[in-house]
Amino acid sequence: MKDFGLVSIITPSYNCEKYIGETIESIIAQTYTNWELLITDDYSSDSSIEIIQQYVAKDSRIKLFKLNKNSGAGIARNISIENATGRYIAFCDSDDKWFPDKLAKQLNYMEAKGCAMSHTSYLTCDESNKITGIVVCRRKENLSSMCKDDKMGFLTVMYDTQKIGKVFMPDLRKRQDWALKLKILQLCQYAYGMKEPLAYYRKRNGSVSSNKRSLIKYNIAVYTDVLRWSKFKAYLFFYSIFIPTHLFKLMYLKYLNH
Repeated sequence: MKDFGLVSIITPSYNCEKYIGETIESIIAQTYTNWELLITDDYSSDSSIEIIQQYVAKDSRIKLFKLNKNSGAGIARNISIENATGRYIAFCDSDDKWFPDKLAKQLNYMEAKGCAMSHTSYLTCDESNKITGIVVCRRKENLSSMCKDDKMGFLTVMYDTQKIGKVFMPDLRKRQDWALKLKILQLCQYAYGMKEPLAYYRKRNGSVSSNKRSLIKYNIAVYTDVLRWSKFKAYLFFYSIFIPTHLFKLMYLKYLNH
């Protein structure tokens, strides 16, 4: 198998004892083996750290960093990005999983496209690993299309630091993953999507992303703090463009998975 260079996989961890083992196992199972897994624990109060340490002891490619207070997934990811040494930066949260050939196929795809950023389709599952649906990505996204709605599954995103350098999360408690994609698209113009699903996104009750209404102020903050829009433009765009686009996406996914 061709060696494309080291891939740094960024994983924030917080009270994920139920799932973190599956996440790590899915990365260990990758057919592309030139990777490092950088896990930053966000001050977990369960046995997450103990579980992660067991894997660290067995595989030198896995590295654990620990925060001394709960600071949010964005800061946890930034600690991992800061310590990353790979050419490629990829993301996998502590309750999600990858297909075994995810890295191999996506790296080949990025080389063929000559692109700095890519993502893939993915399957959704519930807390007991039952498959609940599929999210099919589009072939190409740009800054304009991504401002209208986040159409890229973060657990599938990968970017090339050789082309655009390291890009860090903005200082937002929520929606910082969407904001990061927008920051990258300001640098590389397009993100290319693989139609083939290569990951599993776990939908959990009570997760940060499950309460959509509470995310509104963070959506607005992405426009004002990251893109530097005025508050008037941000609110106007959110209610007239983002909301209709997002609702259409949800209806399409419901039809697709019917």
